[in-house]
Amino acid sequence: MDKITQLKEAMIEYYRGDAKRIQHFIKVHSLAKLIGELEELDGKTLFVLESAALVHDIGIKPAEEKFKSCSGRLQEQEGEAPAREMLTLLNYDERDIDRICFLVAHHHTYDCIDSADYQILVEADFLVNLYEDKVSDFGIQKAYSSIFKTPSGKAICKAMFPI
Repeated sequence: MDKITQLKEAMIEYYRGDAKRIQHFIKVHSLAKLIGELEELDGKTLFVLESAALVHDIGIKPAEEKFKSCSGRLQEQEGEAPAREMLTLLNYDERDIDRICFLVAHHHTYDCIDSADYQILVEADFLVNLYEDKVSDFGIQKAYSSIFKTPSGKAICKAMFPI
């Protein structure tokens, strides 16, 4: 079994009984993988992106337990420790763990996106959140204009929503 499949299994177990969270990270992973492939990421970057997409919201659970809130800032703050623990248990390379944890700790920070994996993770998460949160047409247009940068992410957003 490959590491991505192992990580999916571990995350499903982590969120056992929470269908909403499980479906969310599966959708974000699928869109991140698709955009990454369409943008022709190299294999290593795609692997890191896929892994980060699976664990990007791992901080929700500890944030809700500690603070009774799952705000984006708290997700970022609380996500690194459980992500690092899970990835270490699955024998991920330390450099990959560091990068994945960086992405987890910044996936709600939009003013310092500096790489393809970071950009694509944010776009995939936005695509899912725009739908799940039933964002208004105005909000979708605003997100499209300010967040989406990759040609593939823009095309998928236009296909999904009235832009």
